[in-house]
Amino acid sequence: MFLNLIQLLGALELGLIYSLVALGVYLSFRTLNFPDLSVDGSFPLGAAVAGAGILWGLSPFVATLLAVLAGAFAGYITALLATRLKMLNLLAGILTMTALYSINLRIMGRPNLALLGENTLSTQLSTFVTKVLGLPAILTDHANLMGLALITLLVVIGLEWLLKTRFGLALRSIGSNPRMARSIGINDDAMVQSGLALSNALVALAGALFAQYSGFADVSMGVGTLISGLAAVIIGEALFHTRSVAKALIACVLGAFIYRLAIAVALNSTDLGLQASDLNLVTAFIFAIAMIVPKFKIFFKRGRDKK
Repeated sequence: MFLNLIQLLGALELGLIYSLVALGVYLSFRTLNFPDLSVDGSFPLGAAVAGAGILWGLSPFVATLLAVLAGAFAGYITALLATRLKMLNLLAGILTMTALYSINLRIMGRPNLALLGENTLSTQLSTFVTKVLGLPAILTDHANLMGLALITLLVVIGLEWLLKTRFGLALRSIGSNPRMARSIGINDDAMVQSGLALSNALVALAGALFAQYSGFADVSMGVGTLISGLAAVIIGEALFHTRSVAKALIACVLGAFIYRLAIAVALNSTDLGLQASDLNLVTAFIFAIAMIVPKFKIFFKRGRDKK
């Protein structure tokens, strides 16, 4: 029922990677109030661009940067479909996600790529963490985890700073009260385009990191990405206070940790008889619980208030 050290570290690494997805989903769903389904295509897009770039001889950093830019462009296209062509938000995301499946196949040239033995960002970050930062010997075996933690920390700090700038306040106002935002001269179309570009850039970064840390990129690896990000956001909001921007971002990261740990425990439980093929079933079940928890919190709070 319990995880061994290797399984626990693996779940933590996945939690750090999917926390970037959660942060991207938080920007689109919570900040912009835009249900963006294109993230299921942006995640494998980041993996495809990074994987193909590394195999073409690009440095892992450049390949990852190209993956982020590709994700930002995908989000921008979704925003253009919604703002310029006046498509429904859900339909715009579905169209982009559908198109990205074929685009990812074109980029990779085949359904999957193997990166085992290649020089990736994972190996470079491990070298940086162990040699440049001078970690003690006991921590050198966990350099991958430390490298991912460093990236996540930088992303959280950057987002927290950005959302407190004038641009960030304008971005948040679009999701809270778009009519009021337009009345004070904020270009809501431009904000949606910028916000979705940033959101999908984060998701593509997660896909690029996943490919380099796991050693492969697959065209179908984005299935369930949106559910994973939403579950992390909802779990974080249900369990932690999110009254400030910094706390909300940290809650997304912690929610991703809890979500991946719950999946790892469920799939490694001999009592439940679950297998790796049951991943989507477990994901749906955990997401359903995450949706129910806030309702129970409200119910019990009302009960205490009546007393």
